Amino acid sequence: MSDKHRVGVIGARGHTGGELLSILGRHPEVEVTYAGSRELAGEPVPQIDGLVFESSSPDEVAGLSLDAVFLALPNGVSGPFVEALSSETAIVDISADHRFDDNWAYGLPELNRDKISGARRIANPGCYATVAQLAIAPFLEMLEGVPVAFGVSGYSGAGTTPSRKNDPAELADNLMPYSLVGHIHEGEASRNLGTDIRMIPHVHPAFRGLLVTVHLPLSRQLERSDAVEILTEAYGHEPLIEVLDQIPELKDGTDLTGAMLGGIDISGSNLVMVGVEDNLLKGAAVQAVQNMNLALGHPELSGII
Repeated sequence: MSDKHRVGVIGARGHTGGELLSILGRHPEVEVTYAGSRELAGEPVPQIDGLVFESSSPDEVAGLSLDAVFLALPNGVSGPFVEALSSETAIVDISADHRFDDNWAYGLPELNRDKISGARRIANPGCYATVAQLAIAPFLEMLEGVPVAFGVSGYSGAGTTPSRKNDPAELADNLMPYSLVGHIHEGEASRNLGTDIRMIPHVHPAFRGLLVTVHLPLSRQLERSDAVEILTEAYGHEPLIEVLDQIPELKDGTDLTGAMLGGIDISGSNLVMVGVEDNLLKGAAVQAVQNMNLALGHPELSGII
């Protein structure tokens, strides 16, 4: 009998579900034994030899005695699975359903590792919120005013349900705003940083990749070298976070396992920097596997690098 942890992915048909299956398929310490998809039920899972997609009820999934379950579902539909699964099963919810729930660990490892380790209910952060928080967090004590994050992501971030925001024809030669006030990632980042931020998200014509330009009003003027040192001290030991001197571009985040922060510039007491990631990887699937590893006691980057 295998001594690997048994893992399931619910919502395995989606973009994030596919990325999860690819990572988990090469993970040395877990075995994917369930991939849930109503649309693909009965078809083989391309990332996992010998596994087929299944469509099972929450109670049927609970009966599989899985050690960890990823919920790669649309917002608002995770509840029945959470209720059915054992309290001993580690759940990583990739939707926004539990990001505002104090009973769930907020799964941004670089900022919240201690609370994630050993947890059994973990809320995976949103893609924009991940980069924005990583950029802002090292400067929290110096803020004087509300940071603003202008973000652009690939249309895979709009999911698989057809809409103008994931229609390549509508997006061609175009830049399309999301909700400009009160985006859910804005509230999420504000809550977890403990300070208000403003987020202005957009979608661009490429399939994946994400860039956020963050403006930070500071209480005092910093030298650029001091700001770079603060950022380096915060993340120099983090293998998935790279601090750059130059300005990262959106294409630098595409297919990137982690995130890049760089291009720091300062005008008076105003600091600007740029962060990039892949919205499906560090913005979703990679971070989810980091969280599972911390929950189950595996090396944090097992299966990832």
